[in-house]
Amino acid sequence: MTDQQFLSSLPPLRDVIAEHGLNAKKSLGQNFLFDMNLLSRIVRTAGPLEGHTVYEVGPGPGGLTRAILAAGAERLVAVEMDERAWPIHEDLNERSGGRLSLIRGDAMKVNEAEVLGTGPIRIIANLPYNVGTALLIRWLTLPTWPPFWSSLTLMFQKEVAERIVAKPNTSDYGRLAVLAQWRARPRIAFEVPRQAFTPPPKVTSAVVHIEPCEPVADVPLKSLEAVTAAAFGQRRKMLRASLKSLGLDPTPLLEAADIPGDLRAEVLDVPAFCRLAAAHAELTRKDRA
Repeated sequence: MTDQQFLSSLPPLRDVIAEHGLNAKKSLGQNFLFDMNLLSRIVRTAGPLEGHTVYEVGPGPGGLTRAILAAGAERLVAVEMDERAWPIHEDLNERSGGRLSLIRGDAMKVNEAEVLGTGPIRIIANLPYNVGTALLIRWLTLPTWPPFWSSLTLMFQKEVAERIVAKPNTSDYGRLAVLAQWRARPRIAFEVPRQAFTPPPKVTSAVVHIEPCEPVADVPLKSLEAVTAAAFGQRRKMLRASLKSLGLDPTPLLEAADIPGDLRAEVLDVPAFCRLAAAHAELTRKDRA
């Protein structure tokens, strides 16, 4: 069966939603997409799917799910906590020849590496707004690198997308940008107007594509998380003040990283934060010795 034949064999998404009473729930951060051209564009952004396992979070009525299966994914694992949608995905599994596995539950509680297994894995999702950033941070801060995924193609609110790709000396630059750009290459693929969704959210959305790469510097993740949280937690303060929340004297820390204490967090690039993280790890080690 060709991609077009597979899609044409499916009932219209709006009919499926009506049949199962699947109105979008604000409590679940749901906003549905029906435009198959747009959904297919999201999938194309991810790259070829033949021979890949795809992981989707919050598939809802299955619009993006249809596009992923039609694009030839070898296997699709979807996690959905809305029980109203479960029968929809059971039907899609049958129609796709058993390529869809549904995990019934909360994506925040799933051990992805365990359920997805080995092989090339792409994560493609119109993430629920209420868990999107938390999931992204989890995928970016895995203890081992390269990660289990080969790419992330994710829908976010535009303001979140801009924070992911932000550069120093901009208002959007912060902890999320550093974590995303330390050992990955993020880019905004395209924007999606609010009118494309049902119901329309209050803001424009954007699709972000992220690929892992060699780290800017080999530093302990725990230290990088600590220094970015401290620096951006009080971003209007100079570093000599904001880094005091680390619980150590910031002066030797800044000197070891060769960073003036009168700078603010937003002017430091990713390599500078890596130097801070390396210095923090070394000073912490000496304190424990």
